[in-house]
Amino acid sequence: MKKTENLVKIRPQRWVVKLGSSVVTGNGKGIHNGAIDDYANQIESLLEAGFEIIIVSSGSIAEGIRRLGWSNRPSHINQLQAAAAAGQVGLTRAYENAFEKFGKLTAQILLTHEDFSNRKRYLNSRSTMLSLLKNNVVLIINENDTVATEEIKVGDNDTLAAMVANQLGADLLVILTDKCGIYDCDPDLYPQAQLIDFVYASDKKLSRVSSGSTSKYGVGGMATKIRAAKIAASGGANTLITSGFEKDILLRLSSGEELGTFVKADVPKLKARKQWLSSQLKIKGTFVLDEGAIEAIYRNGKSLLPIGVLEVIGNFDRGDAVLCTTSNRKKIAIGLTNYSSIDSTKIIGQTSSVIESLIGFVEEPELIHRDNLTLTDSNSSFENT
Repeated sequence: MKKTENLVKIRPQRWVVKLGSSVVTGNGKGIHNGAIDDYANQIESLLEAGFEIIIVSSGSIAEGIRRLGWSNRPSHINQLQAAAAAGQVGLTRAYENAFEKFGKLTAQILLTHEDFSNRKRYLNSRSTMLSLLKNNVVLIINENDTVATEEIKVGDNDTLAAMVANQLGADLLVILTDKCGIYDCDPDLYPQAQLIDFVYASDKKLSRVSSGSTSKYGVGGMATKIRAAKIAASGGANTLITSGFEKDILLRLSSGEELGTFVKADVPKLKARKQWLSSQLKIKGTFVLDEGAIEAIYRNGKSLLPIGVLEVIGNFDRGDAVLCTTSNRKKIAIGLTNYSSIDSTKIIGQTSSVIESLIGFVEEPELIHRDNLTLTDSNSSFENT
C-alpha cells in the first residue's frame, strides 16, 4: 500500500504537527526564528487549502537554558521548570510574530496529564481548543512544564502530541525530528541501517527497533515517537515520522510525496473512538430519550440535544459516561455528557438556545456531542458514518 493513498485519501484533513526541540531551537542554540517563520509559511498555505493544523511545539526548556546562560540541560526538576518558565515566553512570542504576518492569531495551550485523565478537564480543554479552531486561531500546545510534577506530567511532547491527536480527532500526527524516520536499527551506530517507510502500528518490529533518547536538548528519542504512534493509532490516527529539516516538508507531505515513516493505524478513527467509549467507561447515569431524539442519533448520526430528553436518572458530573435509553429502558447509546445531572435536569425538554437563561452558562449546545457518543447496536448507520 502506498503512503500517498493514506495521506491524500481524505482532504482537507486535521493534522497535529509536533516540532521537536532540535528543529525549533537550531539544535539547542535558542529559538530559531527562521525555522519557525518557515513553518508558519507552510502552515498558512495548508490553512488556506482547508487543512486544520494544530502545533505541538517543544523548545521552551531549550530556549530557557539559553536565556539563563546554562551550558547543559539540568537534571533537577526545579531547574527544568525554571528553564521552561523563562523559555516559554520566547517560544510563544516567536510563533505569534511568525503568524501575525498573515493576520493569524495564535493561542498558547499548556497541558498536563490531568487534562487527559480527568474527564471534566478533558472535555473543557477539548471544547476550548475546538472553539479556537472554529475561530481560525492557530493553536500552539506544549506541556505545562513549569507546574507539572512526576505524578501529572505527560513526560514528552511526542506523547503529548499523540494524546492531543486523539482528543481532537486528528487524521494525522506528524512528528518532525532530527531523523528521517524509523530505521531497522540505530543509524547512528550502523551505517547500513534501512529506513522503514511503511508499517502498521501493531507490527512487532516497531518494538524491536526503538531506541532511547539521543537528543541533548529534548527528552524524546525514537522510542517515544514509536510509543506516540501507537497511542495515536489507538484513536485511529495515522502517524508520519520524518525530518523537520527537510525543505517544505509539510507542503510536500500534503501533496502526497512519500517521506519518512508512515505508521498506519490498524483501526479506523471512528471505530477506535467508539470502542474506547464502549469498553473503558463506567456508566454513571441515564438519559431517557423521546422518539425524535432516538431517530436523530440512531438513524441520522446526530448529537443528543436537551429537547429530546424526557428524564435524567442518577447523579453524575460533566464528563461522566451516561447511558441513553428508550422510554421502556431499551439501551440505545453510551456517551460523555457535557452537563451534570443537576444541570441536565434543568435543561431537558428545552431548546439549546435557552440553556444559558436556565442555568446561567452554556458548556455546549448538546448534552452529548456525536463525537462522544456510541450506539450500543453496532449494526446501526451511525457506527458507519
